[in-house]
Amino acid sequence: MNTPKSLRISVITVCYNSASTLEKALRSVADQSWPLIEHIVIDGGSTDGTLQIIEKFGPHLAKIISEPDQGIYDAMNKGLAHASGDIICFLNADDHYAWPGALAEVAQQMQEHHLEALLGDVAFFHADNPERIVRRYRSDRFHPARLAWGWQPAHPALFLRRSVIERVGRFKTSYRIAGDFEFILRAFHDTDLRYRHFSTIFVRMQTGGASTGGIQSKIRLNREVLRACRENGLRTNMLKILSKYPLKLLELVIR
Repeated sequence: MNTPKSLRISVITVCYNSASTLEKALRSVADQSWPLIEHIVIDGGSTDGTLQIIEKFGPHLAKIISEPDQGIYDAMNKGLAHASGDIICFLNADDHYAWPGALAEVAQQMQEHHLEALLGDVAFFHADNPERIVRRYRSDRFHPARLAWGWQPAHPALFLRRSVIERVGRFKTSYRIAGDFEFILRAFHDTDLRYRHFSTIFVRMQTGGASTGGIQSKIRLNREVLRACRENGLRTNMLKILSKYPLKLLELVIR
C-alpha cells in the first residue's frame, strides 16, 4: 500500500463567470501543505474575467479547460476524465479549504484507516460576512441507510479513492441539481464502502449556490432526489425525503 507521502490528490474545480469568488478557491488549493496535488480547473467559457484569474494561478494548475459545456455535471465529468490522483475531490468556485493542512489531513486519515471515502463537514457563510459561520453541514448525520430520506454527506468535503470513482462511473448529465446525490447514491448504496466521518470543517462554502439558492432550487432538488432513488431501485417517497428538514434546521443553531 502507498505511503501517505506518495498519495496524489486530484482537486477538480468547475466554474463559469466566477470572477468574484474563484481566486479565493484557487488560493486555498495553492496554499495547501500537501505536496502532491493535481488541481484541474474546468471553465464553461467565462466572459467576466474568470480566465484572467485562472491564468494567474497557472503555475499551480495541472490542467485548464475552457469551453462551453452542458451544465455542471458535464463539467465535472470532464474533470474526472483528466484526474489521475489516488484520491479525488471537488472544490466549487464558491468554496475554499478551511485551512492549509486540510488535504494533508485527508491523505493521512485515509491512509491510516484504510478508507475508501472520508466524510468531512462544511461551514456556510454569507458573502457580506465571510468570517461568520451561519450553518454547519455535519456529515455524521449521513449513513447509507438514510439515502432513502435524501441524506448525503457534504459533497465538497467528500474525498474518494480512485477505485470508487472507477466503479461508480461518471455523473449523469440529465440531472440539473441533484447529480451529486445520484452519484453518491451509486457509491454508497448496496456496497461495503469503507468510510469514516471526521468531525472537522474541511471546506467553507458561500451561500447562494445551486443547492442553497432558495425555495425553487429546493423543489427541484427534492424532485431529482426522488427520481435518483427510483432510478437506482431505492424505495422512497416525497414525504420521506422532506422529513429530513426539521433535523436540518438544527444546523442553523448547532455549529
